[in-house]
Amino acid sequence: MKAAQITKYSKQFKVEVNDIPIPGIRDNEVLVKVKAAAVNHLELLIATGSVKLIQDYEFPLVLGNELTGIIEKVGEKVQGFKVGDAIYSRLPLQKIGAFAEYAAINADAIANLPLNLDFVTGAAAPLTGLTAYQGLHEELAANAGESVFIPGGSGSFGQMAIPIAKSMGLKVIVSGNPQARERTMKAGADQYIDYTTENYWEQLRDLDYVIDTLGPSEFDHELSIIKAGGRLLSLRTGPNKRFAEAMGLSGWKQKLFAIAGAKYDHKAKKKKIQYHFIFVRSDGEQLKRITKIIEENGIVPAVDPTEFHIEDINKALILVATGHPKGKVIIQF
Repeated sequence: MKAAQITKYSKQFKVEVNDIPIPGIRDNEVLVKVKAAAVNHLELLIATGSVKLIQDYEFPLVLGNELTGIIEKVGEKVQGFKVGDAIYSRLPLQKIGAFAEYAAINADAIANLPLNLDFVTGAAAPLTGLTAYQGLHEELAANAGESVFIPGGSGSFGQMAIPIAKSMGLKVIVSGNPQARERTMKAGADQYIDYTTENYWEQLRDLDYVIDTLGPSEFDHELSIIKAGGRLLSLRTGPNKRFAEAMGLSGWKQKLFAIAGAKYDHKAKKKKIQYHFIFVRSDGEQLKRITKIIEENGIVPAVDPTEFHIEDINKALILVATGHPKGKVIIQF
């Protein structure tokens, strides 16, 4: 089978498309014939070695974190799935490999493809869906009646996070560009702030939660609108001690992350706010719940119109790294 691999971490990494054997499966795994795989910033972080303290890999490494496909073989201990099922998955962090014609995946990491999505749009859903679900339910532990603000939430993350937040009974406020206002309000947002004409930190006060999609430059503004006892969850700013402990990392790694996140923890603590960072994990049971939300709300993730195949993997990664894709970049098989 064809697979896109790297042989070492490098800031100037080059992905090679090689012929490798189709993987065998264990008793708890399924063999999936891959139909589509999404290309994310996470691939860039993994290939450059930026996340090796969180997850270190052996080489050669097949890249790719989320996919859709059809089950071709089922392990002896697998229940609830059969040959021919269309599935989608955020692959387990310890065993990625979506950029290949076949993937052996633990059955705990897969769910049936939502009925309203095809293989291409379905490949754009698991990573953002699980990030939103785990962020709201686990990191923020949000309750009905509380408020959450998502700066820069008019993109693919907000598309999944808004309906999940609304299903939990939250008040949802989003900032983004004027073109996305109508679409975002339709998705269920209660308030929309056009960042080209308004500063959200002048409009908002005493919110329970903020989910940051923009990174360190917005940290102080985001803190300023959260009430004491609230939480700031970042997808971008960087890990801290709480994150390292939750991931069960070794003592020396916890110390390193404590140092790296100390500035953010200190600023948050001064305002009696908890700072959280998330690195999404695979979870088939949560994906099943996300499938229901996708189907009930008719969510179809935005996908960039450029058609890529496995031979184009380096072009696809360059588009994600430096271009302005009009949605998720997808490799089709």
